[in-house]
Amino acid sequence: MVEFKSVNEFRLKGGKYFMPCISIDCVIFGFHAGQLKVLLLTIANYSSCGLPAGFIYKEEHIDASAKRILLERTGLSDIFLQQFYIFGDPKRCDENITKAVFEKAGITAPADNWLLQRFLTIGYYALVDFEKVNAKPDYFSETCEWYDIDNLPPLAMDHAQIVQKALLTLRTHLRYEPVGYNLLPAKFTMPELQSLYETILGQKLDRRNFQRKMLSYGILKKLKEQRKGVAHKAPYLYSFDLRKYHKALEEGFQSAW
Repeated sequence: MVEFKSVNEFRLKGGKYFMPCISIDCVIFGFHAGQLKVLLLTIANYSSCGLPAGFIYKEEHIDASAKRILLERTGLSDIFLQQFYIFGDPKRCDENITKAVFEKAGITAPADNWLLQRFLTIGYYALVDFEKVNAKPDYFSETCEWYDIDNLPPLAMDHAQIVQKALLTLRTHLRYEPVGYNLLPAKFTMPELQSLYETILGQKLDRRNFQRKMLSYGILKKLKEQRKGVAHKAPYLYSFDLRKYHKALEEGFQSAW
């Protein structure tokens, strides 16, 4: 990796080290208080929000790039990442954003500057435990904040489309693969797991059918503990059997939702 002396040096000379016209955008999902949330950055010198994004070094694997970009842009590490789509609309890049940032930073960039070119972007989505995340903005950003997926601010370029595609992909994966380990605390109740699934799918699920289906997969361990401090009958706590969970991630479920 290259250590740039300043943000301006990165903007002017970064094209020498990164793959031309290819970027990575990351949709980071978290779950809190019955809401699916997305982590967004406020672009410095532009006052608009966008996804954590970055570029691929010429000798770097794209999966390694996605992990590095998340670490550099948000401080997050060791989280689940899934590549889901390539966005290649010729009009997806808005060079006016880059020009405005250059202008506010006092940079005079040539017309063929690498950041002013058309970019294809590879989408990744990440699933994280909201309670464990302490994301911080980098020097390209003013803030790094969670937003409810149903109440997102206006996003730069095609980032709103990327978020929606990530959500549709997550919903598809949810029907064939386990989801929850990266979004819930280590111990959770069956109603909490059902609430997560309902929030992602955007629909209500029958309680008995949901519990029967989830238990049939063999990925849950029922604990002897019960959730305390609830108004009604205290529900039992569950945890994921990680060996079976990861096997299901690799092989998928035998029957979908």
